[in-house]
Amino acid sequence: MLQFIYSQLIRLLLPFILLRLWWHGRRAPELRRNWFQRLGLVPVASGSVVWVHAVSVGETIAAAPMVRRLLARSPDITILMTAMTDTGLAQARKLFGDQVRYAYAPYDTPGAIRRFLGRVNPRILVIMETEIWPNMIRQCRARRVPVFLINARLSERSARGYQRIRGLAVPIMQSISWVAAQAEKDADRFRRIGVAPSKVAVTGSVKFDVDIPDEVRAASVALRQGLAGRPVWIAGSTHGGEDEQLLLAHLKVLEKHPDALLILVPRHPDRFESVAEKTVRKGLTLARRSLGDDPCKVQVYLGDTMGELMMLYGASDLAFVGGSLIERGGHNPLEPAGWGIPVFSGPYIFNFETIYQRLLDDKGVKLVSDADELAAHVSLLFSDDEERQAIGHRALAVVNKNRGALDKVVDGIIERV
Repeated sequence: MLQFIYSQLIRLLLPFILLRLWWHGRRAPELRRNWFQRLGLVPVASGSVVWVHAVSVGETIAAAPMVRRLLARSPDITILMTAMTDTGLAQARKLFGDQVRYAYAPYDTPGAIRRFLGRVNPRILVIMETEIWPNMIRQCRARRVPVFLINARLSERSARGYQRIRGLAVPIMQSISWVAAQAEKDADRFRRIGVAPSKVAVTGSVKFDVDIPDEVRAASVALRQGLAGRPVWIAGSTHGGEDEQLLLAHLKVLEKHPDALLILVPRHPDRFESVAEKTVRKGLTLARRSLGDDPCKVQVYLGDTMGELMMLYGASDLAFVGGSLIERGGHNPLEPAGWGIPVFSGPYIFNFETIYQRLLDDKGVKLVSDADELAAHVSLLFSDDEERQAIGHRALAVVNKNRGALDKVVDGIIERV
């Protein structure tokens, strides 16, 4: 009954969702392109299709090593990458080029899912992390398409939310074929909300299997060489409410290190212009990567391009990971840790609690409460090369110690395809 009510509500909301899509498309025209794919009207696929759904940029990056490994081990399969956002698909195209196929994920109405499955006919659906859509999962089960949750995580707050709607949640959870959980506490929560214990495995986080392609390393080295030995720190994946704090922190860093450079990378493209304006209003000199500006003689370098954050991390001496000075829950700290540089985050890190705990246990990350504390630590490490390198080595050691989840996940997928 709850499934029926949910489906009817989604149907009723669909016109408003499409109107919102059109409205936001004024500033981001890519949102309006291929809008019909969101209704399930995607190109017909043939062969053995593995459908990989990664809601946005972070999940797409996390999926990249898995997709490359699947293509290497089973070159005859077709990978179809879907995302809910234009930035997610843009990231996928930058990572994989013409090696895989792309589409927007259908909205979760019965008709859109049915049309999508009829055209794609996937052998398996691989969902990154915890993007659970009732009609998507139930209709896959009805068509005997196995559904895997990979790199799955579930916070205690989310688990309690699912328990409040057990009538809807339990049938969905019982339709999932395999959950590859990041940690035992994630696995326990999935069992609690209805996934059969035999279908839950603790594989660890595939994000520890950090994959830095050779071309990314080369681009990073080239950028770093052009900065002529300046102290460089980066604030990656920042959100509204954080940028001003980070610019104030950089002003404090400049008091002790006047040649320091901040690379500032907002999470969402629609904020590039506003962040550029804020930087100039603070009296800081600015270069923009999208315009090909030279960063050598400015104080702030705005990373206003898509798909280059990993490369920009590699060109830096230390990193702050955004979404953590506000109650967003933080982003992936393993991307900078994989470069062997010190990592800082704010206090709000609940989206990556398991990963952060492992870094904290081995002193591979430092949590700061505000911009003043961040500025103090950045300034200190710019003055102490030995300590900066030691912290970076600890961060990288945590990454290397926890590798291996990717092999377990790929083995699990190959066994079931």
